[in-house]
Amino acid sequence: MKRILIIEVNWLGDVLFSTPFIKAVKGHYKDSYLAVLVVPGCVEVLTLNPHVDKVIAFDEDGAHKGIIGKIRLIAELRKERFDIAFILHRSFTRALIALLSGIGSRVGYFTRKRALILSKPIEVPVKEMHKVEYFLNIASSMGMDTGDKNYEFHFGGDDKFYIESFLFDKGVTADDKIVVINPGGNWNPKRWPEESFAQLIDALTDAFGAKVVITGAAKDIPLAEEISNMTHKKPLISCGKTTIKRLGALLSKAKLVISNDSGPMHLAVAVGAKVIALFGPTSPELTGPYGDGDYVVIRKAKDCDVPCYDLSCTDNKCMRLITVDDVMKEARGMLGKTGL
Repeated sequence: MKRILIIEVNWLGDVLFSTPFIKAVKGHYKDSYLAVLVVPGCVEVLTLNPHVDKVIAFDEDGAHKGIIGKIRLIAELRKERFDIAFILHRSFTRALIALLSGIGSRVGYFTRKRALILSKPIEVPVKEMHKVEYFLNIASSMGMDTGDKNYEFHFGGDDKFYIESFLFDKGVTADDKIVVINPGGNWNPKRWPEESFAQLIDALTDAFGAKVVITGAAKDIPLAEEISNMTHKKPLISCGKTTIKRLGALLSKAKLVISNDSGPMHLAVAVGAKVIALFGPTSPELTGPYGDGDYVVIRKAKDCDVPCYDLSCTDNKCMRLITVDDVMKEARGMLGKTGL
């Protein structure tokens, strides 16, 4: 039995983008044992994945911090006796860990520093491509079938029950039409203005009788409360009340999810929700929703180079150009598909 390790990337969205690659590897090595090495914050993204036999947390801030921690991780990986490692992260350190863990075949994208560490360096694509395709290019370079480009996420029955109980306690019934709003983002220029979200919540409630839920982490509670304070029709706030698994369960119950470019937006696509994605400084061609899902991207960036990673930008014109009417137009089309 081939023993395979996939060394993952670090962000929720990027790890979701890697799931078609995982499927391709498992499909190619059908009777293999497949483990993934991923940062603790993304462990939940891959647990319960039917193509993954084991999820190993790479805790650089805890158990695997510093040289001693890396030695500890190498010892753990040596015990697994992996035959091949696919290194999706472009880190030199991760490639070196694979080498020192006694993994004979080490496959990943070529960098000058890793040239002598990788046993099978893959040339970096000249043409820019979506992250899903970027990862799948490694698989196709190894002769694998990469036809399935849908990313996926799995949650358990207990997660579903938790969300059903949470909604019931908030007075949401099985007949209510849930619309989820995700106003956060890992950097401010990617965020649609708070007042626009507030106006949208009122418009959705008036037009469709929707029960709107604002999602986010605990750090997003002030943002959610600020938006709620500007509305006439008060939304539910689930910020800080869900794990990644439970967030996935909540998103799966929504008739529509409206989100900035963020990990939760991709999570919504992965669980099959209808999604309106709001894009500004980032490129949907590179990091937008992907696969066969039911989603639409709204992007109205003008006079700006995209992608743009100017975190000091205070103008936020690329997001402010998106109007509530723009979003409501798409919402009417998508909610019409559900019979709302």
